[in-house]
Order: sequence, then structure tokens, then C-alpha cells
Amino acid sequence: MALNDVANDVPLSPLSFLHRTADISGDDIGVITDGGDRVSWSRLLDRAQRLAGRLSELGLEPGDRVAVLAPNDLPLLEAHYGVPGAGCALVALNTRLSPQEYELVLRLAGAKALIVDHSLAAQVADIATRVPTLRAVVAIGPDDEPDPDGYTDWLDTARPMPLRLPGDERQPLAVNFTSGTTGKPKGVVYTHRGGYLNALGQVASVGLNADSRYLWTLPMFHCNGWCYTWAVTAVGGQHVALRKVDPPRVLDLVRDHAITHMCGAPVVLDSLSEESRSRGGTEFAQSVLYAVGGAAPSPTAIAEMSRMGVEIVHLYGMTETYGPAMMCVPRPEWRQYELPRLAKTMARQGVRTLNVESVRVVTADFDDVPADGTTLGELVIRSNTVMSHYLDDPDATAAAFTGGWLHTGDVAVRHADGYVEIRDRLKDVIISGGENISSIEVENVLLEHAAVAEAAVVARPHGKWGEVPVAFVRSHDGHDVTETELVEWLRARLAHFKVPREVRFGSLPKTSTGKVRKAVLREAARSRPEGGRDAHASAT
Repeated sequence: MALNDVANDVPLSPLSFLHRTADISGDDIGVITDGGDRVSWSRLLDRAQRLAGRLSELGLEPGDRVAVLAPNDLPLLEAHYGVPGAGCALVALNTRLSPQEYELVLRLAGAKALIVDHSLAAQVADIATRVPTLRAVVAIGPDDEPDPDGYTDWLDTARPMPLRLPGDERQPLAVNFTSGTTGKPKGVVYTHRGGYLNALGQVASVGLNADSRYLWTLPMFHCNGWCYTWAVTAVGGQHVALRKVDPPRVLDLVRDHAITHMCGAPVVLDSLSEESRSRGGTEFAQSVLYAVGGAAPSPTAIAEMSRMGVEIVHLYGMTETYGPAMMCVPRPEWRQYELPRLAKTMARQGVRTLNVESVRVVTADFDDVPADGTTLGELVIRSNTVMSHYLDDPDATAAAFTGGWLHTGDVAVRHADGYVEIRDRLKDVIISGGENISSIEVENVLLEHAAVAEAAVVARPHGKWGEVPVAFVRSHDGHDVTETELVEWLRARLAHFKVPREVRFGSLPKTSTGKVRKAVLREAARSRPEGGRDAHASAT
């Protein structure tokens, strides 16, 4: 290789972020642990290097997978550097799976080592006897107890090994497994290049800087914490770890540590809003930005969080895009909107983030849909921050990349201002009497009702109309609402054929990553005999 090639072509890797921050701010506190420890950037780098050294001693080679089963705390954060620093790929395991699911995922990953927190050890008891690839299982003990032969001793007595930048930036950095609700989980392979670029994309999207203090209300196992495990380090901000999301503690930490940024699901947002109301209102001295993924924030949550001094932004992404790929970037004129209009505007998925090259909404013939806010198409993405491939699954990879674009499976429209709005999953569109009904559209209108905390709409077979919608609703604590009230609410805002035939109340079944299990709801909808109102009786 010519010398100029060495000088101007360095592999991109998020490992560079920790090196740089430790170089220029080594004595600054980079991590505040859930137990109250204050960890400097230099110490974080040293711990990551010791972890890399231990993995090297096990004889692990580049590309081998190392699994970590742990809550949001120092060991999982340092694994985001120490594991790839040893040339391996990190498999951050969902903390909400069953023992059988852990065995399946570890087998699919071909994991060579497993690091497990004491609070989750029972879920993987004797796992080494059932997963033949495992060479070592190391337990993380409680902070307040001796740790002989455990993770702390294993790490502290290791010889540090410099974190190795990959020779090829497309080398695997991490493998994140999808929830597998419609089949076996798929391992989504991230590269050093993609992790680097998406982390910087998040820096730009939410304005992270050296004064940022990031509270971990999003699981680090979820798309590597949407790449914030690397993004916060890149700017020399501060990680504040939180092993379990407890609304009272979250609000206290936001106040006590002057938190500036958080990410998470809508259910977390709603729980914080409810906790604030139970306290008679909470106001923070500093500005706080909360990036919410998944379903759109409800008008109630927007109002309460705004009163607290928290700005909400809505993100869109998937495991295959390293987390966020689009953001509903607020525009100045939105400040004048009344709350219902603001909530509806913020419910859109928005525009691509800085690091994403192209987002399209296309027809079956791969033509772009007009920007009329009405014509439906599939959302497809092309970017340096799209996954490399599905682990050991070339058929699924080829299907996902048909035509040279990542097919999201989401049905969307494009508005005149260029903002994209998802209307449904391809598999969740309800076709009733020849009319297409977007389940997400109906859900969003339900969420505009002050009493509704969560809503899901699915199809139920119907002898005359083919399918009719059925709604499942969880109401806010202390709010009573009836089926008749919600039906009247919907009929005043939607074409009548879109109004659910019935509304059922209760908690919604979720996957281990917090997604509503619509397949379970569809089966539940089938279980009740037809009856009640005619979905199309007043359609005109």
C-alpha cells in the first residue's frame, strides 16, 4: 500500500471516539453508574482494553461473537468498546427473553463467550452445556458484594490490550437480533463503518455536545442504544446509567444530574407524564430533549412534557437501519399550532437524518408516489447506515435488498412539505369492503382522546365485508372511557367505514422489545362471534 493510502484512508470505527475523548478529556467523568460510581474517560478506556485483553486470551478471533446479557450499566457500555476492540462482534442480548429464547439466540449467534449480570443469571443457568460454541460464561456480581472469580476480578486482573481498529471498516461490529414475532429471530449485522456514521448522525440530529448529559432510559441492547453508546462518547458528553426505568427515579435523576437528553418508547414518555401529574407538576431548570421512537407521542404527553420543559422529537428507524433513520424535524411555524394539530404534525416520521442518503415511498412498480399525503407506497431506504446482512441468512438478505434498496415493509405517504408519514405495516392494512383502512391512522385518532394511553387496531374476518377493524385500548390510570364514547369520537373524525366494529379494553400484549403483538390481537379478535354495529352501515 502506498504511503498516501495510509495517510488518507483510515477505517471508520466508533472505537476512535473513545480514543479521542480519553486523549483530550481523560480525567473528566464520562459515566455515572447506577450505583453512583463516577468513571473517567481514561478509566473507561482502561476497562475496555482489559476486556479486549481477556477476550484475546480466550483465543477469540476477528468476527467471533461475544454476547452480553446485562442491564444499562458500566459493563454493557464498556463492552461496546472492548468487544469490537478485540476484533469480535458484540451481541447485546435483550434482557426480557425466556431461557429458551436465550438458548436459541446464542445458538444462532454462535457466541464464543457470554457475560451475564447477576440479576439475569438464572435465565441462562447451565447455558454452556446447551450451546456448544460457548468457551466462557462470566458472571457480573452485585456492586456491594465480593466478586471472586467473577467479572470484576476477571477484568481487573487482565492485561490491557490496545483497542484494535479494524483492517476493514466493513468488519462486523455488532449483531442485533430481531424479536422474531413471525418466525425465528434474524441476526442483523452492523459494521464499524455503519456504527461510526450513524453515531455521528445522532450527534447532529439531537445536538449532542460536550455539555450534554444523557440518561439511559433506552435499553442499550436495542440497536446498541440507537448508537448513543458511541454518539455520547464521540462528543465527550456524559453517560448516566440506569439499570431499570422507574419513573420517579427518572425525574429525580433528570433534576439532580441536569440531564439534557433521553431516548425511549412512548410507554416511557407516558409513564413520566403520569408521574409528573401525580407530583402536581414538575419543571426542570434546564432544557431537555426526549427522542421518542415507535408510535407517535400522544397530545396528553406532549402537553405535560412541554410544561415540564421537555421538547419531544419523533424518530423512525428499525434494527436494520442501526436505529433512527428519519426524524420529524420541528419547523418554526409549528410553534403556533394548537395542540391537536401539533400532535398530528409530530406524528409523522419526517425526513431522513443527516447520515441517510435516500428515502423513497414507492409503488409496486418502484415509481415514487406523488407528494399528496394520500397515495400509499412502501418506504424504502438506501444508506451507508443500512445493515450489512442478516447473519447466515442469504435468502432473507436478498429479499430485504430487492432492487438495491432496503424494503422496510412499512406503508407510507409523502406530504407536500416532503415529510413522510407511515400509515401501516404492509401486513397490517385492513381491507374492508374493498376499502383500505390504515390501522395506524385509526390508532392515532384514538390516541388523541385524553383517556387513551395505548391503542392497537387489527382486522377481524367478516362474512360480508371481508374484514372489519377491531380496536384494543389501554386507558390512562384514573380515566374512565366507554366503548360508545370512543366510537362516537372516531365517527366524528374518520370515514365511518374506518371506525372499529368494537373496542376492547385492557393491557396490550408486547414483544420483548416493547412492540405490540398484533398477531396475538388478531387471534383474540377472531375469538368473539360477530355482532354489534355494521362497519359500513353509515359509510356515506
